[in-house]
Amino acid sequence: MTSYAPSELDARKLHQCLLGGIAPRPIAFVSTQDEQGRVNLAPFSYFNVFSANPPLLVFSPARRGRDGSTKHTWGNVQRVPEVVVNLVDHAMVHACSLASTDYAEGVDEFVKTGLTPLASDTVSPPRVAEAPVQLECKVVKLESLGDQGGAGQLVFAEILKMHFRDDVVNEAGVPDATLLDLVGRCGGDHYVRANGDALFTVPKPLGVMGMGVDALPEDIRTSRVLTGNQLAMLGGAEALPDETDVNEHKLLELADLFMEHEDDGAALEQALHQHAASLLDQGMVDEAWKTLLSFNAG
Repeated sequence: MTSYAPSELDARKLHQCLLGGIAPRPIAFVSTQDEQGRVNLAPFSYFNVFSANPPLLVFSPARRGRDGSTKHTWGNVQRVPEVVVNLVDHAMVHACSLASTDYAEGVDEFVKTGLTPLASDTVSPPRVAEAPVQLECKVVKLESLGDQGGAGQLVFAEILKMHFRDDVVNEAGVPDATLLDLVGRCGGDHYVRANGDALFTVPKPLGVMGMGVDALPEDIRTSRVLTGNQLAMLGGAEALPDETDVNEHKLLELADLFMEHEDDGAALEQALHQHAASLLDQGMVDEAWKTLLSFNAG
């Protein structure tokens, strides 16, 4: 394992390690406005939602690493404490990247990127019309973490109104991950696209008291076939399947495996674990349990 104390690294390598290792990160594409009404649009991946009550998000237009100077967004929110946080989908990722160019103060990144400003309902800065999610916010707190290059400048923003493009909400009226096609930042020039095979589901253990990996039978817990993820899936079950169900599964689904390895217990156990692993990869936890327990059943 490669290990560092932050104090051992120069600022550039520390920045690379943090942004490369803490990823992917959602992108806040933030529109602000100065006291003269000039609009700024800039992306920040030091960003997330931190509270639902009140509805609060935080992003950080950190100081520039090369000279410690602050960004136009930071200056704007001190003078006009309002922002719109737009989320970035794949269709606008290149425009978002272009907006990160260090243009002179007063340059309108909407014009530079070709994106469309859309009047907000509750704040002065405009929304990005192309964005699938647009969050109008008032700034409730500013916190500077230092005056050195790379120091965070935290903007706490309370959401006043949320807008979701019609094509990204489901029948319940909430945004659907399978429709959003959002992108996130990784290290260097890398991004990730949350779409297609990159999306998967993991059931939340709400209302279920899983037995835990520590409670698995030893021959299963120490399996050389099953992965840590697969063991955790098994540990999410509240109880073992009924012995009658295990025997029925053995007769109906596993007869060929038992016949093939009837004279070799070790080979049979491995084959059953491999079959169970395949079932777990398909999310068939109960069937995987019955398969594993069949080795000692009957």
